[in-house]
Amino acid sequence: MSSISIIGLGGMGRAIGARALKGGHAVELIGRDAAKAKDLAAALGGGATVGTFGAVPVGDIVVLAVPYASAVPVVAQYGDALAGKFIIDISNTFNADATGLVIPEGTSGAQEIAKAVPASAHVVKAFNTVFGHVLAQGRPLDVFFAGDDARAKADVSAFIESLGLRPLDVGGLEMARWLEGVGPLLMGLARNGAGTFDVALRVDLPG
Repeated sequence: MSSISIIGLGGMGRAIGARALKGGHAVELIGRDAAKAKDLAAALGGGATVGTFGAVPVGDIVVLAVPYASAVPVVAQYGDALAGKFIIDISNTFNADATGLVIPEGTSGAQEIAKAVPASAHVVKAFNTVFGHVLAQGRPLDVFFAGDDARAKADVSAFIESLGLRPLDVGGLEMARWLEGVGPLLMGLARNGAGTFDVALRVDLPG
């Protein structure tokens, strides 16, 4: 299939990495803690490799699997090493009690990240509407995504589908703010109406 680089060694990075390996992709794991990256690569198996933090990622698709507070500093540190890459921003931007967003009106975390990457790189928002532990269960799920570059969106959509997931395009990167707003919605649903964090959003398409 293709080569995927994942920057970040947390639960979401692990879940995406596991599904990517199962989908036939080559997976490069990258983190500031090289020993932790090696441990994760060994745990995932499937030929997962370890990259050097700050160096040019091997993958054409780079999954930025870090908290939003770290996202802009990380891509700024990478600088031109991300030139030409398609970057999937999976971060959520809600506040500490998950009742609102920390991003000012009129923008989104993804748009702020897009400002910090090289002009030849393209950011696609995806995966933030799925809980990591639910993604790790291997079930078929809907993954909403947004972006401005047609080729980047097509490649990311194909990648999502290769993980056994259904990609659903919601429009340009300006829609990322509304995808990020799904974070507090999911948290509220899990704490109240659903009563469990084993929950995911799904769209029924008639016909």
